[in-house]
Amino acid sequence: MEFSYDVIVIGGGHAGSEAACASARLGARTCLITMDMNKIAQMSCNPAVGGIAKGQIVREIDALGGHTGEVTDATAIQFRMLNRSKGPAMWSPRSQCDRGKFIWKWREVLENQSNLDIWQDQVVELCVKTDQEGNPVVCGVHTLLDVSFKAPCVVITAGTFLNGLMHIGRTRIPGGRCAEPAALHLTESITRYGIRQGRMKTGTPVRIDGRSVHFDEMEQQPGDEDFHQFSFMGQRRPLPQLPCWITYTNPKVHERLRAALPDSPLFNGQIQSIGPRYCPSIETKLVTFADKDQHQLFLEPEGTDTREFYLNGFSSSLPIDAQIEALKEIPAFRDLKIYRPGYAIEYDYFDPTQLHHTLESKVVSGLFLAGQVNGTTGYEEAAGQGLIAGLNAALKCAAAGSGNTFRSFTLARDEAYIGVLIDDLVTKGVDEPYRMFTSRAEYRILLRQDDADRRLTERGFEIGAVDQNRLQHWLSKKKEIDRIISFTQDFSVKMERINPHLEQLGTTPLERGCRLNTLLARPQLNVNNLAPAIPQLATLMDSIRDRREETLEAAEVMIKYEGYIRREREFADKMHRLEDIRIDGHFDYSSLQSLSTEARQKLERIRPVSIGQASRIPGVSPSDINVLLVLLGR
Repeated sequence: MEFSYDVIVIGGGHAGSEAACASARLGARTCLITMDMNKIAQMSCNPAVGGIAKGQIVREIDALGGHTGEVTDATAIQFRMLNRSKGPAMWSPRSQCDRGKFIWKWREVLENQSNLDIWQDQVVELCVKTDQEGNPVVCGVHTLLDVSFKAPCVVITAGTFLNGLMHIGRTRIPGGRCAEPAALHLTESITRYGIRQGRMKTGTPVRIDGRSVHFDEMEQQPGDEDFHQFSFMGQRRPLPQLPCWITYTNPKVHERLRAALPDSPLFNGQIQSIGPRYCPSIETKLVTFADKDQHQLFLEPEGTDTREFYLNGFSSSLPIDAQIEALKEIPAFRDLKIYRPGYAIEYDYFDPTQLHHTLESKVVSGLFLAGQVNGTTGYEEAAGQGLIAGLNAALKCAAAGSGNTFRSFTLARDEAYIGVLIDDLVTKGVDEPYRMFTSRAEYRILLRQDDADRRLTERGFEIGAVDQNRLQHWLSKKKEIDRIISFTQDFSVKMERINPHLEQLGTTPLERGCRLNTLLARPQLNVNNLAPAIPQLATLMDSIRDRREETLEAAEVMIKYEGYIRREREFADKMHRLEDIRIDGHFDYSSLQSLSTEARQKLERIRPVSIGQASRIPGVSPSDINVLLVLLGR
């Protein structure tokens, strides 16, 4: 059999699901090929979405019309806003989800997306032809069921399945994840064209039977019950909210684990690839932090209708008996029973420096790569890449069909964490699984979780990724925010009316009047505790009907941090001058002897499109950048 499409997406994980929906939303005839339709957007590790910087990515996906945020809200069983003790640039939403309901909600989204077909099969070969100039160009894929799919654009989002190999002690099992087969041969059909490949490693913890746990001997961690959520559009969380639980390892646990280290694939030479630095296995923690007597563990529910629990902080590839015996030394787990042990998995990835910022390959035209195949880790990083890859694949097809120039959709570092993520990948590459942190972004004050819609929704509408309903929702919210800000700037407060309230809040009373926005700049004050003393403010708050708390918070953040936001915006605008200086195709770097040897090698390998990107390449010094600027001037 043979099928013809505009875009084919390989892999139904978080990257693939967002890529397929994004492509179809733009009108491209899209087919999602996945090995198991019952594992769509499977949460292979922790059934949670968001976290530090990751939560901002999900908000950005939602602002661009993606679905991860709304699916998360619909299946959330515990929501928390992390880092609330810090400034709003650091606030990060995180939600524990019902694993099973998450899959079926995503499948519902995919099955109701127009222009999208789903095919259950395994892709074994990437089909490539050559153009008139002899360059490789994608023309489709071939599957295990002997079916050919023709398409000018293919998006590969295969996660950990490419030549996946699982490790439990000295036992090795081929597979993409537990009880699921590896994808063999596909890597080889890609690398034969000059795409560079490497191996990485990740892992997952033991799954525990909650009936065997003594919950009364652990600390309960409840979630937040306020208005926060991921989607700017979705409804309030419908599922019951469940607590998580905190416990700790102890010296006896560590003693058991250390005795099993000779059988650890990470330390006996069985695993050669690099694992995630910021999500280490329990055995790595013992070796790296040998002076620690305990490590914190979080026992997190897998859903509302199951007794299965996820043990966050205990990722391991040790033998099964070592994992169980060590955990039984924790009082709350003394009667422990498990559903399955933790394991490590090795898999193939491709060098992301061979990608454009659109996530299209520089080597094979029409081939897009997204997710863990680019060397990242995390559902959120994968979903963000999938969205951008899917949008650009559809835009490329539309341009080819109309004879127009391909106008790509990319995000700058001052526009989105997704922009930071992709720029880091294509500019710096990876030597370990890449995980997003707020510290990776130089414009954190501009990239807050509360303003993703302000930054991105109108941009998404311009290319068709965002529908009219979402755009109008944002424009109405923007109007309300601007109204609040204008009111606080214009309204003069008579201090004698609110001085008693200031004393209650520990704020020094003022003798004269001042503008309301000046008052709100004080850290102790907000619209809620000032409203009782200022009737006009209370009336304004009451007039906001739709998502009032969210709108008020967004306005208040802009008022409180107006100076910092303005200063960072000015700095970002200055840096854009370097981004506007295009150098792609201008230089034969190997012949520029005035550059350092390392700079010549790195620039030749990565081929930056602008001076700004060149300046971010590790090994390219400021003096090298000055040389390029001088040569451009000539």
